[in-house]
Amino acid sequence: MSGTLYDLKPRFQALLRPGVARLAAAGVTANQVTIATLAVSVAAGGFVAWRADERWPFLLLPVWLFLRMAMNAVDGMLAREHGQRSALGAYLNELCDVLADTALTVPFALVAPFGWAGVGSVVVLAIVSEMAGALGPMVGAPRRYDGPMGKSDRAFVFGALGLWIGAGGATPSWLAWAMPAIAAAIAWNIVNRVRAGVAHARDAVR
Repeated sequence: MSGTLYDLKPRFQALLRPGVARLAAAGVTANQVTIATLAVSVAAGGFVAWRADERWPFLLLPVWLFLRMAMNAVDGMLAREHGQRSALGAYLNELCDVLADTALTVPFALVAPFGWAGVGSVVVLAIVSEMAGALGPMVGAPRRYDGPMGKSDRAFVFGALGLWIGAGGATPSWLAWAMPAIAAAIAWNIVNRVRAGVAHARDAVR
C-alpha cells in the first residue's frame, strides 16, 4: 500500500481503457499525449500566473489537474498495453511530469499569504520526490509511488486550493502554513520512497 490516491489508479484506468483503445487505433502515440499534456499544463499555468490578481483563472486548475491525471493514465496505457514502450517515452514521462507539476504549482506563489518561499519549497521537494521514485529501478526496485503527498495527492490539494481561490474564498494569513505542511508531507514521502526502494533491493539479493 503506497498511502496515496495513486492506489485508485487501476479503477481509473479501467474506465479509460475503451477510449485508449480507440486512440491507439487512430494512431495516437503515448509520446504525443505526454508532450501535449505538458504543453497544455505550461499554457494553463502561464495564463493563471499572468492573471493571478483576478483570482478567477485559478478555477482552471482543478479542471485541468483532473484532465491531466487522465492524460497521464492514457499515455501510460498506450505505452504498456499497445506496444508503444520506448526509451524516449520513459524520459519524456518523468521529465514532462516534473515540468508540468512546476508550471501548475508556481501560480500559487502569486497569492498571499503563500509566497515564493513556501511554494518554491514545495516545487523543489516535489522534484526530489519524483526523482526518488524514478531511481527505484536503478537499485532493482520498481518505480516507487509511496505517499504521503505523491503526485495524485498534490493534484487533489492544489486543485482544491485553486477552486477555493478562484471562487473568491478568503486566504487568511494563517494559511501561510499550508505550503510548509505540504512540503513536510512531501519530505516524508521522499524518505518512504528511498526506504522502500532500498528494502526491496536488499530483499532481492537475499
